[in-house]
Amino acid sequence: MQRNGNPRVSVVVPTRNEARNLEVVLPAIAAVRPAVHEIIVVDGNSVDGTVETAQRVLPWVKVITQTRKGKGNAMACGFAAATGDLIVMFDADGSADPAEIPAFVRALIDGADFAKGSRFVRGGGSDDITLLRKTGNAGLNGVANALFGTSYTDLCYGYNAFWIDILPVLDLPPIDAPAPPEGMLWGDGFEIETVLNCRVAAAGLKITEVPSMERERIFGQSNLRTFADGTRVLRTLAAERRRALRGRAEKVQVEEQARALTPAGGIPVVPPLADPASNGGPINGGPIGAGPLSTGPLNGAAPVADPVNGRRPMPPPRPAPVDREGRDSVALRFALEEEAS
Repeated sequence: MQRNGNPRVSVVVPTRNEARNLEVVLPAIAAVRPAVHEIIVVDGNSVDGTVETAQRVLPWVKVITQTRKGKGNAMACGFAAATGDLIVMFDADGSADPAEIPAFVRALIDGADFAKGSRFVRGGGSDDITLLRKTGNAGLNGVANALFGTSYTDLCYGYNAFWIDILPVLDLPPIDAPAPPEGMLWGDGFEIETVLNCRVAAAGLKITEVPSMERERIFGQSNLRTFADGTRVLRTLAAERRRALRGRAEKVQVEEQARALTPAGGIPVVPPLADPASNGGPINGGPIGAGPLSTGPLNGAAPVADPVNGRRPMPPPRPAPVDREGRDSVALRFALEEEAS
């Protein structure tokens, strides 16, 4: 992976019955200059010939089938298949402008870890948003900014780009995990954009908003449900805030254990983190610099003998149990009350 002025760009396009739109969208992406490295179409079992259309319109396109259902799973499958240095998330309905891709790439080259499209900054706009949706988006922005210390102007927009080396921070469900008997895995659905925005903020990554103009969908009908999707975004914000608080509490506990294990004048010792396969996923947020809610890389060195007297340090006392759920609930309620005041 290279972070320089000439990165390879992978464009991930999730689809479900978007054959007619792909006839317009794929050639437009392929015409972008500088040329993209690859276009990955991730199909969700379309029945309108989406896959065949993609391969006919653009023979070199990479087409894969998602492993479960939901836009989030489609995105995760596309991310896993990408071979470029950075990824651009691109909707297949024709609402996003491929000519904006270079602006997203430039934001990343200039130092951002995550480039977030916004319809509500100077140079952005929308032909497709209603007053109700605009008002709801503003309210959700306010909640997200209060909970995560961000300054987002457009929380719910899906045109984003990021360096591929931050994928460990995103910690999306493994693409080979089995689907649950009912419902979807957390992160597999339309909450994916909010999940990403929360996790990059919690990890303290550098985020740059990029002006973007949203057009109306070319063909077909949108699956957007204003009230249902707005409620889901609120639930996502609450769940991701609890997740971030748990990660911060666990980081503090690990640091306290490290201080207790380190002898006077000795090398700092950090005990290994919990098994990433356990509930809650990995604590380590990946290779990027961390912020106030992040957990940076940790080492798992063994205790070191005291260099003065040669004795090994006594084991630390067992830490008291942490009331995570209680503390998370109080912190979340406090943040929401602040936003309401």
